Amino acid sequence: MVDALLSDAEKVFIIHGIQDNCREDGRGCEDYRHMTLETGVVSNTSGSSRVRLANTDILVGIKAELGTPVPDKDDKGRLEFFVDCSANATPEFEGRGGEELASEISNMLIRVYDCPGCVDLQELCIIPKQQCWILYIDILLLECGGNLFDAASVAVKAALFDLKIPRVTVTQDEGHVELEISDDPYDVQTVDVKSSPCIVTLSKIGHCHVVDASQKEEACCLARLMLGVSEHGTITGMKKEGSGSLDPSSIDDMLDTGKRVGIALNKSLLESLEEEQRQGKKKGRTGFLR
Repeated sequence: MVDALLSDAEKVFIIHGIQDNCREDGRGCEDYRHMTLETGVVSNTSGSSRVRLANTDILVGIKAELGTPVPDKDDKGRLEFFVDCSANATPEFEGRGGEELASEISNMLIRVYDCPGCVDLQELCIIPKQQCWILYIDILLLECGGNLFDAASVAVKAALFDLKIPRVTVTQDEGHVELEISDDPYDVQTVDVKSSPCIVTLSKIGHCHVVDASQKEEACCLARLMLGVSEHGTITGMKKEGSGSLDPSSIDDMLDTGKRVGIALNKSLLESLEEEQRQGKKKGRTGFLR
């Protein structure tokens, strides 16, 4: 555990630096660490991405499969999230050590995406009450360097942007319905992710709060607030974690910061994805499993 490696003096240094808006790595309280992003890194998926946020490394792959809509949403497709914590990411994940964290990340993603308008699930429905596309979103934590929730949400949004679903033609003959799935790689359906949220985690350290906490900063944090924020600042989900308490004024400040940072994060992410899309085959490939 990182917490065991920090002395009281180190914790005091980190807390005092944050109070002066100068963190241990020179960032301000609302600054993210350097992030690298790549899409289309896994060839046998419908969409994929890899995000590296400092030492945090996350790979996401999406498989689109035909299935049956759930009864209470019979005119919509479905999103299914699965998280796997690689044992190589940290010794704590050996055995079943990463299962609790994996469950927390998947539940948070389900919460922030369970909001009308995040993804147009009706576009994923082929025949109401009978057939729809189910998007199985697999998230693999390759390395842990802090702020896993934010990095995972960015990787999921990037993979959804990269998603290409085969076009389906529905024909009816004497009451019998047939589905024809196109095998043309260019005859595909995409998903609009402009309103899809990114998670912004605000960690309360001392009397201040920061975004994108490093592992050392997380060891000094007693409470944190995780927000799902869309490109227009809409909060699609929220969760508080930690043993510490948050007073109402702190929560208001954290909500304002989360909206502001979330809008900037979504804008920067979409600009990067659109630029990568424009480059097409000309872009440099550094992916693996190709």
